[in-house]
Parts: sequence; structure tokens; C-alpha cells
Amino acid sequence: MEQHSEASGVETLRYLAVFEPTETGISVYVPDLPGCVSTGATRAEAVANIREAIRFHVEGLRENHLPVPPPGSWTGEIDIA
Repeated sequence: MEQHSEASGVETLRYLAVFEPTETGISVYVPDLPGCVSTGATRAEAVANIREAIRFHVEGLRENHLPVPPPGSWTGEIDIA
């Protein structure tokens, strides 16, 4: 959801990832990067896998001279009565 510039001059992108439990582990997707999905048997594995999937996805967009969608999704809790 945020963009940061580190002291090294490297831009850091922070995307929202949505984690959902499945019968076999955890499924995860990134709303701002359509098609960027992954899975993991544990939460730690799912986090590591989606981090790598995001890097690969963004790298592919850049290599193909396509725009990298900026982070923009956010989370919120909605109460219903």
C-alpha cells in the first residue's frame, strides 16, 4: 500500500496481500497485481512465497516495459448488525 525510498536509493513497494485458509494450507493474492498469487503450507511459507511471487511479477512487468501498478489497496473491518 505504500512506496518508500530507502537510503540506498532503491524504491521499496509495499503491497497488500490477502491470506485465506484452505483445506491444504494458505492461499494468498495481491489485489493490486492481478494474477499475482501463491500458496503455502504455513503462514511463514505463504509469506515467503508471495514475496517471491511479487518480485517475479514486478520484474516481468518491468522487463516487458509495462507499467507497475502502484500499491493502492487497503484493509478495513466492517461491522454489520
